Amino acid sequence: MDDVVVLRLSNHLPDLDRLAEAVEAFGERHGFPRKMIYQVRLVLDELLTNVISYGFSDDKQHEIEVEMRLAGSKLLFRIEDDAAPFDPLQANSPDLTSSVEDRAIGGLGIHLVRKLMDLVRYERREGKNRLFLEKTIS
Repeated sequence: MDDVVVLRLSNHLPDLDRLAEAVEAFGERHGFPRKMIYQVRLVLDELLTNVISYGFSDDKQHEIEVEMRLAGSKLLFRIEDDAAPFDPLQANSPDLTSSVEDRAIGGLGIHLVRKLMDLVRYERREGKNRLFLEKTIS
């Protein structure tokens, strides 16, 4: 049987603490390795910080829905928001060869997401961004 957790967060950075706690609890309940819990928290924090910081052009309250699902040996996530259309997979890969001082700011978060997740898929449907993430449990 699948275990599913759905969180509805506001577009305010302090709400990310609730997400971190939910990921921790979910991971502990299923005995995930500490490193994996940390990686998942890092990825979700990075993605949602970007949505909250750059996705909304008004000061209104918006909802971001995060679904965590355990299906067999796969940990699945769906992040859905009504922010401005943005496909993080279209972002350019960061320059990892130059010195830190010479690099352009940004892009490392998406790079981390691509490296730490086994599958990342984006779609825009019904005025919403939907990002799907998959991590195989090791």
